[in-house]
Amino acid sequence: MGKEQAVQAERHGRRVQRRRVFYIPGYDPIHPRRYRELYRKESADQAAISGYDIALKSKIASKGSTAPYGWYVDARIEGAEVEADVEVLVWSDIVRDSMSTSISATYLQLAQTAWVYIASGALGRLMRLRKGPVIAALYPVAMLLGQLLLAVLLGLSCVWGISALEGLIKDWVTPFDGWLLGACVGAVLLRWFKAQDSKFFAYYLMHDYAYSARHRGANPPELEARLAEFADCIAEALQGDADEVLVVGHSSGAHLGISVLADLIRAGRVPAEGPVLGFLTLGQVVPMVSFLPQAQRLRADLAYLSARDELTWVDVTAPGDGCAFALCDPVAVSGVAPEGKRWPLVVSAAFTQTLSPARWAELRWRFFRLHFQYLCAFDRPGDYDYFRITAGPLTLAERYAGRVPSKSRIEKPVSKFTSVAA
Repeated sequence: MGKEQAVQAERHGRRVQRRRVFYIPGYDPIHPRRYRELYRKESADQAAISGYDIALKSKIASKGSTAPYGWYVDARIEGAEVEADVEVLVWSDIVRDSMSTSISATYLQLAQTAWVYIASGALGRLMRLRKGPVIAALYPVAMLLGQLLLAVLLGLSCVWGISALEGLIKDWVTPFDGWLLGACVGAVLLRWFKAQDSKFFAYYLMHDYAYSARHRGANPPELEARLAEFADCIAEALQGDADEVLVVGHSSGAHLGISVLADLIRAGRVPAEGPVLGFLTLGQVVPMVSFLPQAQRLRADLAYLSARDELTWVDVTAPGDGCAFALCDPVAVSGVAPEGKRWPLVVSAAFTQTLSPARWAELRWRFFRLHFQYLCAFDRPGDYDYFRITAGPLTLAERYAGRVPSKSRIEKPVSKFTSVAA
């Protein structure tokens, strides 16, 4: 082992007393306080199961600010006392703005998004990886078209009803009245479906996929600006006195974290003598973006980050999560794995093993809840424990030192588009 490698090994093996955690959510319009409350509840549950102590204190960003929103954690885990400063890197305002569309605009988004994925060949290639996330992507299309069909049928039934009554009350109604009534009834039904979307998730998911497809995989300017702000926050922490800076990207937040960290390392903003840098991706959906034709920026960042020794990157998914590309190495399947590729370490959260049969039966068909299970308590925890990782005394590198990647991981290059940004 050379001197540089020895220094890196010593740094990554240090015990953690202070940690900075930056959590990047997926495409979520809801206020980030939900993540604090989720952490509070689930950490208490996991602590009771696993026999450690953990407590939270709030940290509130100023009203209207896009600054990180977070909380402090005091924990006693594995015989050590650890302080963690957890911050949510907020882009929910961008998400909300992208969702501010009418019903007709949403159906236009449906057509545009379907065209991008089908015409580019991305949809067919994604189906070669995992059926679950592709079905999840097709769900809003089927649901919205089904809602439209019901609205049309109900509207036509009104037209037929008025036509049947026309002979009896011809002095009161005309065929135009029937069509007008039908259009109004259909519109009311579509408005009702949209109002109930917290149950159906059709509009929400459609906006999610449309956001990436709108620029065919490229980041829109407002998102690039926000990623630069995220990079500044993390760079500042890397100049501080924490023992580890841990970046966590969940769902769509995984590919945002990839780009942010690639930018930081390229710019020389990760000091050699600073805190250890860890990167944890959870329930990633990277191929939904990296397989698109204009995702050169993301593909370049994947290739670059996968060969760097400034960080440790662990990717955790589970086949039971139908919304994630479970055990798909995001670098390899995107066709951009470089020589000397080191990351990510692909491991499984193995829901069917880390959740008891009763708990698994309770959650099995709650697909969106399962997509958040990575942030929650396990009643039969294995080597993945979100709260030990974020509030325990081991760095991410030390916790997974010697861990072999999942044998069932998928590494075959599948993407049609492999060009990268210059």
